[in-house]
Formats: sequence, C-alpha cells, structure tokens
Amino acid sequence: LLLLFCFFLGFSVSIYDVRSRSICLRWPKFSGASSYRVTATPVNTVGHSLLARFSDVTLKGSLTSLIPNTIYAIQAEAVDKNGIILAETQMMQSTAPAVPVIDQAYSKLSNSITVEWRAVPGATSYLLSAQDGDTCIETVVTNSPGTMVRLKPATWYRITIRSINSGGKSQPSPSRKAKTVLAAPILSVSSPSCDSIAVSWKAVYMAAGFCVSLMRSDGLGRMLKRNITNTSFIFTNLDPGTLYTIKAYAWNANGLPGVDFTYNQRTSPKAPADVQVALNSGALRAIVSWMPAEGALTYSVTASDGLLKLKCNTSSASCMVPSLQCGSEYSVSVTAHNDAGSSKPTDAVSLKTIPCVPGNISIEEDEPGGNLLVSWSSINFGDYYVVFVKSDDGLEVHCNTSHTQCHFQSDCGFTYFISVFAYNRAGQSPLGDIFNYTTAPCCPSDLRAVLVSSDTVEVTWAPVRGAEMYKTKAAGGSSAVLCNDTATACTLSALHCSTLYNITVYSFSEARGSNTSCASKYVATAPCSPEIKNISKEALAVISVHWQSNNEEATYTITARGEAGLWHCTSSGSSCTLINLPCGSAFSVSAIARSPAGQSLPSYTVPLETAPCCPNDLTLTQVTQSVTNISWSFGMGAQTYVTTLESSKGWAKCHTLQNYCLLGCITCSTNYTVSLRAISETGLTSSCAYQGYSSSACCPSGVKLYRLSSNGIRVYWRSSEATINYNADLRGSKGSFSCIPSSGLSYCDITEIPCGDVYTVVVSPITDKGPKLTFCPKKIYS
Repeated sequence: LLLLFCFFLGFSVSIYDVRSRSICLRWPKFSGASSYRVTATPVNTVGHSLLARFSDVTLKGSLTSLIPNTIYAIQAEAVDKNGIILAETQMMQSTAPAVPVIDQAYSKLSNSITVEWRAVPGATSYLLSAQDGDTCIETVVTNSPGTMVRLKPATWYRITIRSINSGGKSQPSPSRKAKTVLAAPILSVSSPSCDSIAVSWKAVYMAAGFCVSLMRSDGLGRMLKRNITNTSFIFTNLDPGTLYTIKAYAWNANGLPGVDFTYNQRTSPKAPADVQVALNSGALRAIVSWMPAEGALTYSVTASDGLLKLKCNTSSASCMVPSLQCGSEYSVSVTAHNDAGSSKPTDAVSLKTIPCVPGNISIEEDEPGGNLLVSWSSINFGDYYVVFVKSDDGLEVHCNTSHTQCHFQSDCGFTYFISVFAYNRAGQSPLGDIFNYTTAPCCPSDLRAVLVSSDTVEVTWAPVRGAEMYKTKAAGGSSAVLCNDTATACTLSALHCSTLYNITVYSFSEARGSNTSCASKYVATAPCSPEIKNISKEALAVISVHWQSNNEEATYTITARGEAGLWHCTSSGSSCTLINLPCGSAFSVSAIARSPAGQSLPSYTVPLETAPCCPNDLTLTQVTQSVTNISWSFGMGAQTYVTTLESSKGWAKCHTLQNYCLLGCITCSTNYTVSLRAISETGLTSSCAYQGYSSSACCPSGVKLYRLSSNGIRVYWRSSEATINYNADLRGSKGSFSCIPSSGLSYCDITEIPCGDVYTVVVSPITDKGPKLTFCPKKIYS
C-alpha cells in the first residue's frame, strides 16, 4: 500500500493547449505503466464522457470533439500490462469559447481598422489580429466593435478574431481583408503677410491629389476651396489679424478621400496707427501710445538713436520706453504681433531728450585764497549752462553762461560744493556729480622750534582753517626729516648732530595736499658725540685720551668714572690728559662735546684699568738651608704675583695667587736681590723692588762625637767657611748644654754631663741677625 501511495504521488498531468473543442495534455513516463488512459466528463452539462487511450511510449495527447465553453473533469491513469491502475490524477479544465464570425472590417483612419462580429457565449475578451506579410498586429478587446491601431496607411491587411475565456483561446475565425485609408497631409501653415496664409505639406503615400479649404473661424464670409495635385498653396486677399480654419485631405486614384487634417491659423496684424510720444524728462523715459490693430496680441516699441536700440513690449495700446540716453535723438516706431507674425513697423516719430550732465568738469585754483576756475566740455543739445557753487559756511553763488567756464572768488581752507547743469527745450540735464573742491589750507602761524635734546627739536604752531594734518620738514645738509601729525606740535627726532636745519610746517588736507607757500625757521642741533679713538699710558698715574673731533666751535670734556672717584680733563682739540689716577683701579672713560647749540650725548665708554699696586710689606724667612718662605701684603688690583730671588750663584722664582710662596734651591751664605711683579686679571703688571736678602750661613758637615770621660764629650765638625763661628748644643731630658769653640777651631768640649741620658747634638753657625738656626743636622748621643 505504501508503494502504491508513492506511485500516486509521483504521477502528474499538465495541460499545454486549450481550444474550443480540444484539450491537449502531457505527462511524464511512469515506471511499470504499459498504457495511459484519459477520461473527460462534462461538469453541470448534459453530455457524454470521452475516453482516450495511449501507449506507454506516448507522453502527450489530445481530447477532441469537446463542447465549447464547457468545464470538464479530467482523470488520467497509468495502467500496467495486467490492467491494474498504478497511479492516477484528476483536474478540472474548461474549453475555450466557440469561434466568432466577422461581420465586417473597415478603416476610417489611416492607422487603424475597426472590426464588428457577433458575441460568442462565454467569451470574456477577443483577440484581433491584422497581418501584412510577416508583420502581425494583435489587439485584445472586450466586445464588438474592436479597433486595431498602429497600422500602415493605404495597406491591405488579413483580419482574424479569436474568442477568449479562462480556459484558453478559440481557433482563429475565417479571415477578412480590409485596407487602411490614405494618411492625412500634415500641414505647415504661416502668414507671410497680413492678408495671406501659405499652406504646405509633404507628399502622402498612394495619394493622387489633395483638397484644401479655408474659412473664417467665426463663420463669417465664404469658404475658399481648392483641389490641387502639388503640395503647397497660398490663400490671398484675406482679412488682417483674423483667425481662419484650414482643412486638407488626400484622395487616391479611385477618388476615395483619406483622413483630413484641420489647422487654425491667424493672419498677421496691420501696423498700428496714430502713434504718439510723450517724454518724461525727469525720469528719462517716454510714453508711446497708438490705436489698436485688429488681431494684434502684443506690441513692441523700438526707439533707436542709430547706435543703440531700446525696446518695450506690451499687450495694451501704450508702452513706456525706459533708460533713454540724455542728449540723444531717437526714431520711435511701433510693431504689432500675434501668433501668425508681426506687422510692418509704423513710420518713425522723432524724439529729442534732455541734454546730458556736462562732463570733463575741472576745477583749478590760481593760488591759496585766489580764484576758482570751473570748466567743462560742450555737450549735444545743450543751449546754456548754470554753475552753482556753495561753500561749507553756507554761502552760495551761481553763474549762468552759454560758454564752458566760470570764475569764482575763493578763500584758503574752505570746501566748495560745485554742480553744473545744462538746459535745452526738453528741460534740465540730470543731476550729475557734486564736486567738492577744498582749497589749500592756510599756513600755520606762530611757529616755534626748540631743541630739547642733542638730536631732537620740538616744533609748535597755532592751528589754521582747512588743515586736517600738518607736515613738518627739517632740511639740513643732504638729508631731510619729516613728521606728519594732526596735532599742532611735532617732535623731530634722529636729527643729524652739529647741523643747521631749515624747519618748515606745511598745512595739509587730504583733498588738496600741502600748502607749500609757508615760511620756514632755522635751528641748529647740538654737537655730535665724540668717538674715543685711543687711550695711552704716558707715565705712572698719567693717561692720555684721544678722540675724533667732528664738530665746529665745540669743547670736549673727558670723564674717567670708577669706584675710586671721578677724574676730568677738558680740551677744544682732539686729546687731553688725565693725571693722578690711582693704581689698581678700573674706570669707564667717556667724552661729551659742548657748543652754543647745546651739549652732545656722551660717547661710548672705553674701559680703562691702571696697573695693580705693589704690596707695601714683604718678609723673607729661611725655612731650611735651601728653602726660604716669602710673604707680602695684598696689592690693590693684583690677581697673581711673581717673586724672584736672584744672585750670582743662581735664582729662584714662584708664581702664585696667594700672598706668600716657598722658594727652593737657595744657596746658603749668599746675597740675593728680591723683586716682585703684581699682575692684574687683564695682564697689567707692576714691577716692585725691595731690600736685598742674605741667606743663612751653611751648616757644618761631618759632625762627630768623641767621649772624653764618663761625663764629657767632644763635638767635632768640618767648617764650610773659615770665617764662620759655630755653636754646639746638647739637649736631653736632664738638661741642655752648649759649647762655642775658640776662634779658628772646628771642635769644642762639653763636660759634666749627667750620665744615663740620651742627648740630641746640633752644630749650627752663629749669626748676627737673630736666633740660632734650627735646621742643621742632628746627632744622637747616649
């Protein structure tokens, strides 16, 4: 049972064509089937069932001899060789309506054919077909009559019709032949003149001739009708500005007319009459009026001066022409227009406008406070001129002339407002530019110039009329200094020193510039600052200063300024000497110049340093037989010191930042010269000399001790020099003992020495200048 159910599900039938008396089916091959059986039974209609059998190799078939517009229940079965139904399926399908019959087919338009037929029961729509060779035009309609469009003019077509319902389409009806009529000529219409209309068209296929007719659209008058064989015609003697209806059609060789074409055309209007022109001089525009023309829709007015054309358009009987040019003569004409074209222009009417604003106006001033000359260019249509001059204090004068210039009295520092008008019979020229001419400002008064520093002059003056700003100029030598200010004072700085300047203050206005006729004043500047060229040392505490003298009638003062005080010298030349400057001091040296005009700025300072001071105290102390310590007091301005001990046997030297140093390699019993150099930070040196120095006598050598008894010893040595006397010292915890030998001997004896002690024995030379020497060699004795 399950397998049988699958077979049922796997068998299906589809319908691929339905006609009035047939239904065409197809199905897929079913496994195991040896034949297929199809039964069609009408539903809700009395009729016989139809049975059709097909072999296993046939997979589609047709049920014929059916009733049109009838619903059938269709059952399809797959049967095996034993007659057992393997699978089956059912469906409902309606047949198409009956085939309609064409009553008549005819053409009224060149691109369509209309078909009439009797209605078919059950048909919901109809398919009309028109065939011309390989071309077929189809149209679906719902009832009779039906029209097919998009056909070719003057062409034979084979016409058929099929009825349609939800089931399908019937077979085509028996055909009918029908021919489309001639196409209508497409008119091109114009009105070349106010009493004619020209008509033309392209050739029409299969046309043997044409009929063209014309009549007023309002029905008045008679119809004009012409039969012609060419493709154009002109109707004349028509009414201007009148709407006409034109109709045209073509006929064939049999005299049968085609589709007609209708066109409405108006003749162009006549030119307007009684043209009037009125000028509005203030606005420079003209009002043009005329009598209306029959059939005119709009009017255009043209005003031409030979170079420029002005136009205005209107639908009324008057028009305003704007933007007329002054000083011109215009020819004014009017043209009427409608949709057919334009009339001829009317005869021109002449129009003269007011004169233009006088141009090239120039204003000249003879001199400050003199006369003003106003001049201008002559203009077209200008009969005479009037010049109005009004000053800024309210006073107004005028000049009436037929020439092109006028003279007026003027004052300095005033602004005058000037306008020029031209006149003729049409009226006054338009208002042109109002020129404001400002005369040159008056010269400043009460001029004062005061030198306030070596290179600065302060200038003051009283204010004057018309001056917006003041320009102060100081000219001296080959240079000039300018100062611009709105105030009545100006400070001229950066002037050249020791120079005579010519100072002038010019009053200035933006409109007129400077009044260059003002008086000047002379002022001399202070002398130039000296430039120190050299500072030289003439002697101890004497300095000579040299500078460049570049001033006339000037004296110079040199100042040396330092912590030690101030030193001065004065000269009218180029050098002077500073004396008694202290040693070890730093100074800033500057110079100034003085003259009757004033005092210069100080020169740039030049540093000056005097040599350092020599130390006042110097002390030498012998530390060992070959080493001596030297110390000294500090010298003002000294940074380092170089000390030297020098003798015929050699010299010793040290360089130190301190106020002492140790000198080695000193020879005993030798006289030395002592010198010291004090050196500043910048390398200035002072050489200082002091009293000579003698080194100590030489210590003896070969010191030996000999026992004399249980409580005595002999000290023996070798003398370095025969003239030196020596002293022998013996020191122990139980006492100190000494002996001095007889002159010329190199030994001495010490007795009564306590026994049982350790003694230190030193033999040293005897000096006349102080204590005994402590640096001679020591011997131990016990």
